[in-house]
Amino acid sequence: MKIMQVTVQVGRAETAPVEVLVLTLCEGEVLAKEDAALLDRALGGSLRQLVQSKEFEGKANEVLLYHTHGTVPAKRLLLVGLGKKHEVTLETIRQALGSAAKRVRQAKVESFAVALPTVTPKGMTPLDMAQAMVEGAILGSYQFTVYRSEAASGHNVEGMNILIPRKGQLRQVTEGIRRGVATAEATVFVRDLCNHPSNVLTPAKVADEAKAIAKAEKISIKILEQNEMQRLGMGALLGVARGSQEPPKFIILEYNGAKNKDARPVVLVGKTITFDTGGISLKPAENMEHMKADMTGGAEVLASIRAAARLKLPLRLISILPVAENMPGGRAMKPGDIVTTLSGKTVEVQNTDAEGRLILADGLAYAMRYKPAALIDIATLTGACVVALGQFAIGMFGTDQALKERVRRSGQKAGERVWEMPLWEEYFEQLKSDVADMRNIGGRGGGMITAALFLSKFVGDCPWVHLDIASTDWSERERAYIPKGPTAIGTRLLIQYLIDRSL
Repeated sequence: MKIMQVTVQVGRAETAPVEVLVLTLCEGEVLAKEDAALLDRALGGSLRQLVQSKEFEGKANEVLLYHTHGTVPAKRLLLVGLGKKHEVTLETIRQALGSAAKRVRQAKVESFAVALPTVTPKGMTPLDMAQAMVEGAILGSYQFTVYRSEAASGHNVEGMNILIPRKGQLRQVTEGIRRGVATAEATVFVRDLCNHPSNVLTPAKVADEAKAIAKAEKISIKILEQNEMQRLGMGALLGVARGSQEPPKFIILEYNGAKNKDARPVVLVGKTITFDTGGISLKPAENMEHMKADMTGGAEVLASIRAAARLKLPLRLISILPVAENMPGGRAMKPGDIVTTLSGKTVEVQNTDAEGRLILADGLAYAMRYKPAALIDIATLTGACVVALGQFAIGMFGTDQALKERVRRSGQKAGERVWEMPLWEEYFEQLKSDVADMRNIGGRGGGMITAALFLSKFVGDCPWVHLDIASTDWSERERAYIPKGPTAIGTRLLIQYLIDRSL
């Protein structure tokens, strides 16, 4: 998908000569705003009539396209609701711009202008608002048409111009646009990777994508092949990959924008299963096609390091992707097998569909070699997460209170919220094995917790957070800026965390 070009201009909404002018308005206060009042006067009171007739009420994500018939320079006016004024947040603004971009695309218009909302959420700046606007607009206009023969006839919105009333806001809004484009671009990249079918996006293809990013952004890269994994002792990752014809990859990318080049890094580890059949413990056929997105975590840590490099963030960042297919086959790992992980710990595999924690065990153990200042792993890990949290929260576990709080705040700002779950040692009783150090499943009760506790055994005492995105990575319906299918939720959280850590 071609990314929308975003610009900023000092100017008044009522004098903008554009195809479509987007105006965000609050419920019950539509004409109290300066832009709305001036436009209403120029339109001969038409806006007031729309409000009085309740044709437009300003409710959240409500949209109305209005033809101006030459009464103002803008050919069309698109009203978008923000809901009640005291309830407006960055997420409200993000969703409003997503809804607006969809309506502009339906109108088959090439570009549009939008006035910076006059309602500022508590504690937020024009920078934050501009970033949210850009993210909403770009992600709301997302389409994946690579495999459609009629793709050439589809319409894309190519440009958005943010209108600001004062020159003093220019610097902040420009930086907000820069951040918004980088985070939205990263999210689009993840959605695209997750939408590609697994016969296209193989472990080798993931490695090619990583190489291309490393070359373009001047990031260092190292890819471990199967023989080197065997030499190092990555028995868990190799065990998962054994049933597939596609050889596994272990990808390490490093970006160093820190002033102190020897600074301890932030390390991100992402589960990268390019297709998950469940292995010998085969999944049900229904919805198995969704498992092409079981590499969402890996795609997100890959996109995050690219965004960090493009934003030139002053930190040292390492992204690690253990990549494999989980397939049944004559050589596939079987229930009852014992694997020896990179850390030396042994695991009895009681269910081959609990493979994500196995590849992450080797990924996290490898990450410890860098002595991380912060270690975050992100994974579509457990069906139990979906049961516990539904589709609107990411499950969060961790060993460091300060890191958990930073991640929580960044998630709130990005509109990708986390909910902390307990990481109590008592749950490890469920993971005890009669024949190995531990087993890879702990029964039905507390499945998300036992999976996280399993991972905690491979991170030593460094500050660590685990994010389970199995509840949020796929949407069954289209929302304001979330498409049906792969959502890439978690990408903007990670990037916002990296931005916030850099400030």
